[in-house]
Amino acid sequence: MPTSPSRKLVILDRDGVINLDSEAFIKSPDEWVAIPGSLEAIARLNQAGYRVAVASNQSGIGRGLFDTAALNAMHAKMHRQAAAVGGRIDAVFFCPHTAQDHCDCRKPKPGMLKMIAERFEIDPEDTPVVGDSLRDLEAGAALGFRAHLVLTGKGEKTLAAGGLPEGTQVHADLRTFALDFLTKERV
Repeated sequence: MPTSPSRKLVILDRDGVINLDSEAFIKSPDEWVAIPGSLEAIARLNQAGYRVAVASNQSGIGRGLFDTAALNAMHAKMHRQAAAVGGRIDAVFFCPHTAQDHCDCRKPKPGMLKMIAERFEIDPEDTPVVGDSLRDLEAGAALGFRAHLVLTGKGEKTLAAGGLPEGTQVHADLRTFALDFLTKERV
């Protein structure tokens, strides 16, 4: 049964998928820089009737590298820049914990994606999860989401390391994912 228009959703990781990543963490709006074509990809998904949610580990908060106000400012910038090219991000979910907190929301655990599925009332089997790291894909696969790896951010290292969930599709970047995904949807 096709997904109803109100249930069409794409879940994206943030760092390395939408914006450039950094081993030193993205800690301020000035450090948040969109990957070329990523915001336009979000707009293209929106134009095709998809809502977009972001699911992002943000352990920099738990590590004391930045606070929630700084994270909110980064997300405000992301929303503004997406809107400037006709895109919309419907929700941003984030985990502020470190691995030592043993929470259920930090990817690769599926808690954050479970919250998104419940909030948007979607069927994971009909919903792609796009990430650049194995933990993004593992969190999605644990609930039956369709896994998509982009080669931006940590994506090339993730692909080279192997061990991807069965059926993972690989794309050069978020722009290529959107084009591939929407082309397959029309077939």
